[in-house]
Amino acid sequence: MNSPKFAKNNVLKDTKFIANSSALLIICGKQAVAACEEERSVPDGDVTATSNDTEGEDLVRAHRIYTRRTEARKLREEAAELAFLRPHPDHISNGEEAEYRRPNGELSYIANYSKGLRHNALGEVIPRSYRSLLRPLHSGNPDHFEEILLGRLAGLDLTNPQSGLAFDLEGPDAQAVTVPPAPRLDSPENSAEMGELYWMALLRDVSFTDYGTGANTDAPTAAFPGGPTTDAASSLTNEFSDFRGPKDAASNVTPNTLFRGFTRGDLVGPYVSQFLLIGNEDPPPLGLTPADGLITYGTLKIDQRQRTVLSPAAGGSDYLTTFPDWLAVQRGRDDKGADIIDPQRRFICNLRDLANYVHFDALYEAYLNACLILLSLLPPPSAPPFDPGNPYGDSRTQEGFGTFGAPHVLSLLTEVATRALKAVWFQKWFVHRRLRPEEFGGRIEVHLNGRPASFPAVPPGRYPMINGEILASLQAGGLSAHFPHPVDGTYLLPQVFPEGSPTHPSYGAGHATVAGACATILKAWFDESFVLPGPVLVPDSNCTALVTGPAVDLTVGGELNKLAANIAIGRNAAGVHWRSDYTESVRLGEEIAIRLLQEQRPTYNEDHHFTLTRFDDRTRITI
Repeated sequence: MNSPKFAKNNVLKDTKFIANSSALLIICGKQAVAACEEERSVPDGDVTATSNDTEGEDLVRAHRIYTRRTEARKLREEAAELAFLRPHPDHISNGEEAEYRRPNGELSYIANYSKGLRHNALGEVIPRSYRSLLRPLHSGNPDHFEEILLGRLAGLDLTNPQSGLAFDLEGPDAQAVTVPPAPRLDSPENSAEMGELYWMALLRDVSFTDYGTGANTDAPTAAFPGGPTTDAASSLTNEFSDFRGPKDAASNVTPNTLFRGFTRGDLVGPYVSQFLLIGNEDPPPLGLTPADGLITYGTLKIDQRQRTVLSPAAGGSDYLTTFPDWLAVQRGRDDKGADIIDPQRRFICNLRDLANYVHFDALYEAYLNACLILLSLLPPPSAPPFDPGNPYGDSRTQEGFGTFGAPHVLSLLTEVATRALKAVWFQKWFVHRRLRPEEFGGRIEVHLNGRPASFPAVPPGRYPMINGEILASLQAGGLSAHFPHPVDGTYLLPQVFPEGSPTHPSYGAGHATVAGACATILKAWFDESFVLPGPVLVPDSNCTALVTGPAVDLTVGGELNKLAANIAIGRNAAGVHWRSDYTESVRLGEEIAIRLLQEQRPTYNEDHHFTLTRFDDRTRITI
């Protein structure tokens, strides 16, 4: 045989070979596998492989294996470097945790989340119990989390505080993004947010299609002389100096801006996003249309009509409006499962329906549905309305699948959702620990009514730090016609969920952060300017069918922004979150999604880019 003879076990790491006439550089190091299992040394001079010699082919395969492994490691290192070089923010709370004290000088923690811990008869956390929570949050020791002093041995557990300590190998670290300090109890902004929540509780059963009409569920009554939505808008405009929800050109809240999100798309068309109502186009023989409200999941159909809860007028209930019930739940009593379900499936028609949807949803559910609708929006052979930067949009020979196709974007939604949760859970537990609105309702109740039957008796006025605007509205303004509660006599915030809020702090919001992240992925993937085809659809008066709504152009981007707002604000409508929980958390989720896409970009072979508009409605970015 004329080919060179190779001796075994003579190759040092990084020995270089020239193989074949192509002068291909081969690096056969200690870590090489497969074809490099048999190491070989090369004598001085060129290496020549004959046509019937497989040794050159083995070296080429080894080169490919080693080069791929090297490139893969380099990509990971570059992604890590990109993440490392980004500015790492300071995490700053509003300072209330270390400010408010009891008469004996001990920190009271009355502005902080404490549900599930030990409480006194006023619903104030026992300081020793709260400090037992702070200990593991400061140490990070898993054993310390097991020593937290809860209110009940068989009661509610705290929800996953250690999640914020987890690391991710893709996208920003959970602690590399942040949100600003939450509004303080002594601020007009906090008063405005609580005022909005009281009004949302009062208007839960007003149909969205009736807003501003003064008719049907929005008709004037003795309790609402101007009509429910008009009275609410007037109160938020005139009684709260720092209300930050959307307003008209004259800086007034109107029935058309009431309880909506902050982007332009939120204010166009019906309150509820089309992606929470319509179904897929389905080709013959089934012949389903978006108006049927059925989404195709393979061979299955998912109905956008949900099992909702009954209104109080129909035999349902609001919850935690009596002080004994409220106090028992703060101490850890578990009231989950007492929902009174409507036997008729219905589309989302009002705030109560929306709150019920976000009580039981999988966090990325609405965006997965939206993605499936967008993927089938145009009948074959037309392609979905992908972003112009999709590399297969103008390909003559290929279509996307595992990359830049349907499986890719569907899996991205779940990927970004879990990363968003870890980031916001760090903010919740390790930075802000903001109290839930239901907890603040308890502070207002004790402050205005006192607890004359407690021992010792507690007179009104216990919390002078509460900003006066919310107190004025409840005592002499627009809310005074409805509070104290006409049956229970309290100022507690009525809850949609029997158990009230979940057992983790309010700020930021998990639903809203996932909303911002998933909506950003979809806005990057699809053409935001694409106008949804067909008529705009809204629920009928019974909420069991979809009918034609207003004649207005709705874009993909606008309806995705609206979808994010619907899901996030639905939690506010339930009484478990604040407006700023929504506004700041969707931006947090947006940043997580953008950084994830930035780090993934170099991993693809295709020449591509994504372009999207941020939630501020001004900034266009290309990734």
